[in-house]
Amino acid sequence: MKQFYQSKFFIFCLVTLAGLTLTTAALATTEPTTTAVITTTSSIPWWGWPLMLFVVCFFLGIVAVLGGVGGGVLFVPIVGGFFPFHLDFVRGAGLLVALSGALAAGPGLLRSGMANLRLALPMALIASSSAIVGAMIGLALPTNVIQTSLGLTILAIVLLMWMAKKSEYPHVPNADALSTALRIHGIYHEQSSGKDVDWRVHRTKMGMVLFTGIGVLAGMFGLGAGWANVPVLNLLMGAPLKVSVSTSKFLLSIVDTSAAWVYLNQGAVIAMITVPSIIGIMLGSLVGVALLKKTDASIVRKVVIIILSLAGTRALLKGLGIWN
Repeated sequence: MKQFYQSKFFIFCLVTLAGLTLTTAALATTEPTTTAVITTTSSIPWWGWPLMLFVVCFFLGIVAVLGGVGGGVLFVPIVGGFFPFHLDFVRGAGLLVALSGALAAGPGLLRSGMANLRLALPMALIASSSAIVGAMIGLALPTNVIQTSLGLTILAIVLLMWMAKKSEYPHVPNADALSTALRIHGIYHEQSSGKDVDWRVHRTKMGMVLFTGIGVLAGMFGLGAGWANVPVLNLLMGAPLKVSVSTSKFLLSIVDTSAAWVYLNQGAVIAMITVPSIIGIMLGSLVGVALLKKTDASIVRKVVIIILSLAGTRALLKGLGIWN
């Protein structure tokens, strides 16, 4: 069984490489959104950058699993801040990095009953529509504006991660009228306790408003949206934590796909950046899963916060022209 899944993974990698290479070739005849992939001169050969990108993404994949964050939220600020790639290409790759993880996890989460379609689809419709708008806005704005906004957003995410609390089973006394009409409720089996958990949600209208903003940010910065999906579903709407995390992962597969098409259409997705990033993140995630049982999650979470703080500060200063 283990060999079967390993073979599936490497087939996925090969298909990803072939597909993105063909996509890049097809889009080469169109006018790209930027004039150069690498924005600064360097003595490093062209193949050195994808190799370094693979190594960095491998470690990002490990840290993402251990820290409980999506790969996209680490990928974009770190690669955009410390690699000489144009930010448009980094954001396009970041969406596909987040999308690959969501597509890998989504079917299993649906089969297990952890991800709930009735909860996901209304939010996905709103967020995916706004993600398209966010992607168009992000590609239209000057790079320094995007860098500055990205830095501020990452630092806000750091603050949210530092202050946010999680509730395993939020208390929802009564479902609101909208969630009742949409029949957003469910039952899932909690293996740790051996009990069935009956859940419902409230504050659905406010959640939909927030998912509009989440979609814009996901498309504009290529971050994915797991960092915002889970708090809204769990703390605001009252879905159990496991349902929120699982539904958020499924949501990413819809929202990031919508935004990724905009970047593909504008020629902002190229194989040289995207392929080593996806393969590195996924290989690192496999190692991270193996290390998860042996590692103190609280320590890793602090490391993630420190890394994001440095990357966010770097992006902010780079956007302001203070640190190029």
